[in-house]
Amino acid sequence: MQKKATCNLQRQTRNLQPDFGFTLLEIMVAVSIIAIVLVSVYKMHAQTISMNYESRFYATAPLLAQFKMAELETKSLEDLTGDSGNFGDDFPGYSWNVAIDDVESEALGDTAKDLKKIDVTVFLNNDEFAYSLRTYRFQS
Repeated sequence: MQKKATCNLQRQTRNLQPDFGFTLLEIMVAVSIIAIVLVSVYKMHAQTISMNYESRFYATAPLLAQFKMAELETKSLEDLTGDSGNFGDDFPGYSWNVAIDDVESEALGDTAKDLKKIDVTVFLNNDEFAYSLRTYRFQS
């Protein structure tokens, strides 16, 4: 009888103790939710870095193009030729291209012969981004 009483007592104490821990299904659901959230955060972070990179270019490129244009304005029109190069170690990855063309316009008539179109284009990382600046110079 005593054996039967201890057996009943053990069963009752087992039933009184709550089950601790998680089931495999709960763990799989939690890991799935974490994976979805982390992928979303990673994509958002990558997009933020890309936008920062692009905005830095569009803040720097106009200044570099204006700098190059100021250099060209110090030269006489006869000395101007199309050219290209980079901005050195101060702005790694940035390069520039200058194109000089004649202006053709029926509306301007003979005056167009005395105009030159000057295009300065600033590139980043071999044409990944490009920024162009155009001006006209009158040849007297």
